[in-house]
Amino acid sequence: MRNGGQLLVESLVALGATKGFGVPGESYLAVLDALHDTRGKLDFVLCRNEGGAAFMAAAWGKLTGSPGICFVTRGPGVTNASIGIHTAMQDSAPMIIFVGQVGTDMRDREAFQEIDYRAMFGTVAKWAVEIDQVERVPELLARAWTTATTGRPGPVVVALPEDMLTSLTDKAPLAGPAEIAAPMPDMGAVEKARALLSGAERPVILMGGCNWSDTGQKAMQDFAESSDIPVLAAFRYQDQFDNSSPVYAGEAGVGMPPHVKRIVKEADVILAINVRFGEMTTDGYTLLEVPVPTQTLIHVHGSDREIGKIYQPDLGIHAGPDGFAVALAPVSGGWGVWRAQARADFEASIEAPAQPSPVDMGVVTKTLRESLPEDAIITNGAGNFAVWPNKFYTFGPKARLLAPQSGAMGYGVPAAIAAKVAHPERTVVCFAGDGDFQMTSGELATAVQAGACPIILILNNGIYGTIRAHQERTYPARVSGTTMQSPDFAALAQAYGMHGERVETTADFDAAFERALASDTGAVLDLVTSPEALTPRQTLSDMRAAALAAQGKD
Repeated sequence: MRNGGQLLVESLVALGATKGFGVPGESYLAVLDALHDTRGKLDFVLCRNEGGAAFMAAAWGKLTGSPGICFVTRGPGVTNASIGIHTAMQDSAPMIIFVGQVGTDMRDREAFQEIDYRAMFGTVAKWAVEIDQVERVPELLARAWTTATTGRPGPVVVALPEDMLTSLTDKAPLAGPAEIAAPMPDMGAVEKARALLSGAERPVILMGGCNWSDTGQKAMQDFAESSDIPVLAAFRYQDQFDNSSPVYAGEAGVGMPPHVKRIVKEADVILAINVRFGEMTTDGYTLLEVPVPTQTLIHVHGSDREIGKIYQPDLGIHAGPDGFAVALAPVSGGWGVWRAQARADFEASIEAPAQPSPVDMGVVTKTLRESLPEDAIITNGAGNFAVWPNKFYTFGPKARLLAPQSGAMGYGVPAAIAAKVAHPERTVVCFAGDGDFQMTSGELATAVQAGACPIILILNNGIYGTIRAHQERTYPARVSGTTMQSPDFAALAQAYGMHGERVETTADFDAAFERALASDTGAVLDLVTSPEALTPRQTLSDMRAAALAAQGKD
């Protein structure tokens, strides 16, 4: 006999879970007790806020392809965690979050911290379920695991009533995950796709998603290079294709470079693989007409619910990305000049002009691009600062990017910690703005306690940069609520037990970064940047002047 908490934890171990991120709560004490017996198999990573824990689980899922596991308590706990659930959904990242719940005998009375999780997360998560009977733990957990990992991966919310967790049963735990083959493409459809590409004058491949295998990525790159077709990455998925390839042409995402917009608009055939066509990838749904694009569209996705959701394709193929990529045979056509121009424009786009800032992030990013190990993991949260890792860093076949499609501030630090937990041997560098960093800075304690300490670069310009940019363009010279006062970040890092250092000039960066790399406890480098360097190619003053001129003001 075992209780519900033990049955859950033993089943998770059998499924292959090795880490769980969370904040303890009295509503799931039986689970915490069961985790006491799985140390070394399934370890609990103690976090400082449920939002940080959920970010870590979402990042784990995106990085490893296995569901990120999160444990939080009911009510306020899961409300805090909702930001990570939303992020995992928009990232199409597998995640399972277990939430303590009031006892079944108190349900629907608005008991202490009670929430109807199906109602709350029905439109945020991929699935939400409450396990009322202890005997159903294996059944519903197996379904949660499968739901999180198949089709379009995503987050699953599993509510655990307190009395269910303490109930005894002789039900056996799961023995392991189900082996579920991804949908394979119809070969007739593959040949139609090849025919459409062969007849194109300006074809382009648009790819995204985090559920590619090494085999699928290699097959996709072999096809693109053999066919000489330019490749664009969907928003924040540029790590899924080797950026050094002669066919790679950039990322279709927020702050989209002009040449990427031109490629999508001027393409006559688009092969979109594993893409959900979000707002950022389509530049606010302007690069393709809704619902029927002028471009010939081939849309390949592992979830049939994504095909035709926004854009009606000329050819929709329900297939996993790996299977489709492996099935493709090269095509040929007269688009060599088109591809060469796309590549040349990309190479020009990653060279930033000198920045009007004490620390020039163009120089810093170029230094990192040329010196970090080939398997480095880069993370970032949300803000104008993210343009540097997203548009000026390049990702080889072994490098990874963990960045939120949801635009969630505070994601970068927890994501970097999760990456270090998963791969302690790899170099992990987080880019964070000063506002972004302070959203989850308390997780530095998590990093030190877990022995998973990344290098965090704080781009400190004293403002909420993205909002200030919108403010100056819409209400120029009327600054309101976007200037911040921050603590001494270097001292804060040292208080947590990490290396902390303030970097005041570009010339000081290289030596400071070497010291950061040498630290056994990770590091926080406070980089002094100017508000004027708000975007790489337009200063704050220029932005304000242009807006005033447009309004007929001096």
